[in-house]
Amino acid sequence: MGVNKIPYILHKCTRLFSENLQGGKMRYLNVAEKNDAAKNIASILSNGPTRREGLSTYNKIYEFDTQVFGEQARMTMTSVSGHLLNYEFAAAYRNWQGCNPVALFDAPVIKTCIQNFENIKRTLEREIVHCQGLIIWTDCDREGENIGFEIIKVCTDIKPNLRIYSAKFSEITRPSIYRALNNLGQPDKRISDAVDVRQELDLRTGAAFTRLQTLRLQKVFPQKLADKLIMNHTVKDITTEFSWKRDRLFDKNSCEAILDILKENPQATVESVENKEKSKWRPLPLDTIEMEKTVSRKLKINAKDAMRIAERLYTQGYISYPRTETNIFPKELNLVNLVEQHREDARWGPFAARILNEGGPTPRQGKKSDQAHPPIHPTKYAANLAGNEQRLYEYIVRHFLACLHKDAKDVYIYEKWNAKEINNYRQGDTFMPTILDMVESSTSPPKLLTEADLIALMDKHGIGTDATHAEHIDKIKTREYVGLHENIYFVPGTSEWV
Repeated sequence: MGVNKIPYILHKCTRLFSENLQGGKMRYLNVAEKNDAAKNIASILSNGPTRREGLSTYNKIYEFDTQVFGEQARMTMTSVSGHLLNYEFAAAYRNWQGCNPVALFDAPVIKTCIQNFENIKRTLEREIVHCQGLIIWTDCDREGENIGFEIIKVCTDIKPNLRIYSAKFSEITRPSIYRALNNLGQPDKRISDAVDVRQELDLRTGAAFTRLQTLRLQKVFPQKLADKLIMNHTVKDITTEFSWKRDRLFDKNSCEAILDILKENPQATVESVENKEKSKWRPLPLDTIEMEKTVSRKLKINAKDAMRIAERLYTQGYISYPRTETNIFPKELNLVNLVEQHREDARWGPFAARILNEGGPTPRQGKKSDQAHPPIHPTKYAANLAGNEQRLYEYIVRHFLACLHKDAKDVYIYEKWNAKEINNYRQGDTFMPTILDMVESSTSPPKLLTEADLIALMDKHGIGTDATHAEHIDKIKTREYVGLHENIYFVPGTSEWV
């Protein structure tokens, strides 16, 4: 290249760069994880953004001016709808009869745009053409980081030399969003790669195991007959039931012989009495898994719907980020201000006032922290919610208040005592049993799992993450790997496709 051509090339580059700017302003494409988040972030950062349609009906585009790195910038804000790309097997390996399940561990996998999300992808491709920078506003966790890199791939395939930044926030409130904009950092490829590895492993192991189990294995649970002795004693309206220390005996003749001996002299003697005081701890600060389990059990809202509602409350600024493994409040969180917002509520206001008047918040602290997000807590008082949004928000508020004070029984309505009254026995007392008999029973399989049980087991055995449990459960229901008995208990399904 001749030296005399360099000024000309520099001039052309400068002119092309300037033509891409609007009024000399740097243009950024901002992408959030959901449309509600994009809308609310744009509203916080502007005096009212202009709105236009994207190619996807559900993902709007918001435009406004603000300052980035101390300079005026033109911002285009849009969103995806969660993960944009997904791993799947090459076509030859998708049919269950097409290959041995073992082959799935080496089968080629590809990452493609999720069906029905093509218009979202095309919106990003269209909008990035006019921008010089990309700011990722996805949720600040592993899944959010991975979604961010999916957005980055789509945009850099169109425009490789983008300036790329990441905004970190745990709640959609004015202070948090401005703090994120003023402290833009770089997305972390290592975190995203870890999610890619997990997704690929989930696909390979899940598909291989499911096909092998369904096609090759049959589990038989034989029933075995057993006999047990039962005894109770009724005084007035109180019946006390006694358990046989042996529990059951798999020899009917022996059990009958023992019963005959007892009936020859049926008088019972109380050998010892032990009294134990029981109490229930106030709840720990709320993490995702505990929320999913409790909401499934007590509010009868399944995990996927609970997370969808929680994310909507989060994007509206009512609660903190709902995907968290943390059950320890950070020291810098102003608990007093958060409690103060609820002082006038007719339902839990008196308890909030008691917290403030009796020494202030003294939270019970857990032992888990993901170093990214605080426990789930209310960030703003909401008076006009309805339906399941109101029920979930009330649960989060009551849980939050309950964990801040020593006595939570009148605010945390989700735990109840199942007290069983028994007769007042003393050591040496004798009585004649009301019932003394033998009953025949049979061994039985374990109880069917509820959604709350399954979430607890997935957490215990490291299957999925707090961000993916609800999706995994919804997927096995949608694909009919499982059905629901009485709309509560999981039973095996009949589907043959993965």
